[in-house]
Amino acid sequence: MTAIPAIATVIPAAGVGKRMKADKPKQYLPLCGLTVLEQTLHRLKQVPALQQFYLALSPDDPYFPDLPLAADRQIQRVDGGSERANSVLNALIQIDAQQYPWVLVHDAARPVVRVSDIELLIQCCLQNEQGGILATPVRDTMKLATAENTVKQTVDRTTLWHAYTPQLFPTVLLREALQRALAQGVAITDEASAMEWAGWPVQLVQGHSDNIKITQAEDLALATFYLEHSV
Repeated sequence: MTAIPAIATVIPAAGVGKRMKADKPKQYLPLCGLTVLEQTLHRLKQVPALQQFYLALSPDDPYFPDLPLAADRQIQRVDGGSERANSVLNALIQIDAQQYPWVLVHDAARPVVRVSDIELLIQCCLQNEQGGILATPVRDTMKLATAENTVKQTVDRTTLWHAYTPQLFPTVLLREALQRALAQGVAITDEASAMEWAGWPVQLVQGHSDNIKITQAEDLALATFYLEHSV
C-alpha cells in the first residue's frame, strides 16, 4: 500500500465573492448552522492526510476574522489574487514542497464533498504517481451552440466528464505550471487546465455528482438537503 505523505490544501476563496442577492460573499452565507466556508473546512479536516490549509482570501475580507476558524493554527491565510489561478499560486508560493510534496486544491463553495471521494482521489493519485481530479461522466445529451444560441450539433458525450474539485497534484509541478501559464497569458480555468497546458497527464477519478458548487441561491437549499442527509 502506498504511504500517504502529509498534504497541503489550498482553498481559493477570494474569487467567490460574487453576491447571491445577499449582504456578504457566498462563502460566508449560513448553511446548517455554520457558514459555507466552515462546512467546507469541516469536510476537509476529516481527512487525516490533509495537514495544513492555505486559505486565499481577498486582502480586505472583513468576515473571516470573526469566525472561529481564524484562530485555527492549521489554517494559514494568504492574499488572494485577481483570478483563481493567481490565488492558488499565491498560496503555492508559501508551501514548503519538501514538507508537502502534494497539494490538494478545493473550492470554498463546495461544502458537501464526500470524505470518501477525497480519500479515493488521494489513493489513486499516489498509486499512479500522477495528478488527478474528481469528476463524473456526463449523462445528459450535450449540444454545441452557435453564437445565436441555436443548436449547431449534438456532441458525443461518451468521453465527456464534469470536472470538480478537489484536484490533487505534485506541489512543485503545479506551481511551475501556473507560473509559466500566467506569464504567457494562458487562460487557466482550474488547476488541471494548467497541468494539461504544461503537458502533464491528469487522471479522472470518479466521484459523486452531489459534490455541488454553490453559485446560485437555490444551491444553498440543495446543499442543506445533502448535509442533512449525511452524504
